[in-house]
Amino acid sequence: MPKNFKSRPLFSNPVPKEIGKPRIKWKVLPIAWLALKRTAMVLGFLVLFQIIIALIVFPAVFKQSSAPSFPKEMVLFLTFDGDVAEMPEPASFAEPFGGGHNLTVRQIVDTLDRAAADNRVKGLMVRMNEGSIGLVHAQEIREALLRFKQAGKFAYIYSSSYGDSGGDLGRYYFASAFDEIWMQPMGIVTINGMNAEMPFLRGVLDKIGVEPNMFQRKDYKTAYENLTNRSISQENKEMLTRLVGDIRDEALRVIPQARDIDVETFGRYVDQGLFTADEAKEAGLITHADYADVLVSNIKENLTGDREAADDIFVSFQSYAKVMEEKAQNSLLAGDKSKIALIYAVGAIMPSSGSPSPAAGTGVAAADVIAPAILAAADDDAVKAIVLRIDSPGGSPTASESILRAVEKAQEKGKPVIVSMGAVAASGGYWIAAYADKIFVSSTTITGSIGVVGGKFSLAGLWDKLDVNWDGVQWGKNAGMWSFNEAFSASEAERVNAMLDAVYHGFITRVAKGRKMGLAEVDAVAGGRVWSGRRAVEIGLADEIGGLDAALDYTAELLERESRKDLSVIVLPKPKTALEQFVALLEGQVTLGHAMRDNAALLEWLEPVSGAITRVQSPHDFVTYQPIHAP
Repeated sequence: MPKNFKSRPLFSNPVPKEIGKPRIKWKVLPIAWLALKRTAMVLGFLVLFQIIIALIVFPAVFKQSSAPSFPKEMVLFLTFDGDVAEMPEPASFAEPFGGGHNLTVRQIVDTLDRAAADNRVKGLMVRMNEGSIGLVHAQEIREALLRFKQAGKFAYIYSSSYGDSGGDLGRYYFASAFDEIWMQPMGIVTINGMNAEMPFLRGVLDKIGVEPNMFQRKDYKTAYENLTNRSISQENKEMLTRLVGDIRDEALRVIPQARDIDVETFGRYVDQGLFTADEAKEAGLITHADYADVLVSNIKENLTGDREAADDIFVSFQSYAKVMEEKAQNSLLAGDKSKIALIYAVGAIMPSSGSPSPAAGTGVAAADVIAPAILAAADDDAVKAIVLRIDSPGGSPTASESILRAVEKAQEKGKPVIVSMGAVAASGGYWIAAYADKIFVSSTTITGSIGVVGGKFSLAGLWDKLDVNWDGVQWGKNAGMWSFNEAFSASEAERVNAMLDAVYHGFITRVAKGRKMGLAEVDAVAGGRVWSGRRAVEIGLADEIGGLDAALDYTAELLERESRKDLSVIVLPKPKTALEQFVALLEGQVTLGHAMRDNAALLEWLEPVSGAITRVQSPHDFVTYQPIHAP
């Protein structure tokens, strides 16, 4: 019998000493401790398993990195599954030592430039799956693709359709740069222009007794117009018409030239909108209406003379990118290279990473993460300059001010700050860029929106319809200012307007200081107006047309280096490792227990609703937020 075996009777005591009401034994702490131990054991096993796998795989990885076994002649193969990322993906338990397989815009651009100079790389094959690609991202990658082709490399693209589920200018805009455009025989090409629209909900709000109490600075700040109005305002229509026109001009400038089609003819194609495969081929919009396997065989034949050659001439773009990036980093470490901090501000600008985003799917650019990263770069003597990449529709003015102050402190310490604007850098997204030494934009970047909006909803009418009566007491004339149960009083409205006036004046003052313009001059182009990147350069809100690569090249020139290849670029703050995330997970486990796990689905479902409610309860956090309906 084992030593630790403890016998016990099959039955309870046959003659209890006293018969009475049984006592309930609460064992909360033992149960919680057992649950914690079991959870820790499971997580610990997962981490141990990953470490074992790493010990097996790492030697091979290091060996491959030090001596890449790429073929002497190769074709890079890249798959696009929707839009590309701005920021590197953090490590996870599934990918503990890397950020997954998705490459950022910068990684794709840098890899294409490296491949252009690599004699082993003969060409590129891209497979574009379903999903859209943002026009700004398409522009930045497209420019690198043109440089790749100018180096004598071929570039072919295949997709089952270009706009199968509706118009997608970004997909075809990107595809138009390739030497050969392949599409499945049953596919379609959709290039039916642009359509910018939004639902106006004032009618339904009136029906249910909800009154929007919103104030704006100024006329073109139309963030909540679809809640306050029954139809689009003249100011909003003017802005959207101008934006659509600017994007149209960019498309007409680029696509017809790339496909050798005159502008007038392409304009007729846009009016037609949808093309079958045969029609698209006849119109010159695609070069081949055939299958992907035929394209692969053609490439093999062109490269080896054998249509049935092995597939090893095709090299994963991701694998090539990682090896070449590591090689470049090793080269930089060996030489005297300038160190540059690249800091991303992606998502709605909020005070902290725990703040709810004011729009579903926007993500959060946290001031308590971004500002310290800027200050850390400013204090690092090895860092010679800071590049701030912005892709944000705005957010909290206080959070935006914290980031802008960090930019100012960095400049006071002699560190130039260069801004690269992505798809959107509007409202608070422009606020944080205002002091930059240089601002780069893509021609279709959505920027500006220098204005303020804020307010709340009054549910008094709804409560009347539901026969709900709210009652209570208050101390202070304006104590109920942010209550949903009544509209703003005259004194409350005066205070809200005073706040908006102060924020708007602060906004244009900072823009005037950073852009070296007069207040009246800034006000003339502000007023909440949204501009394309091209227009922003014309009116002085930005300096040059160019992507992140152009911003980095300029930074290199500023530091008397030849190009961005001579810069050691470090991304700050550094993404958390899998181990750091594991520690954070354990901390969360101890703090929150299992209740969060049980309620996770509910909280996720409620996130868009809670974000909207928070926006109303604390409107000062969101007064520079500008939801952009990009065409």
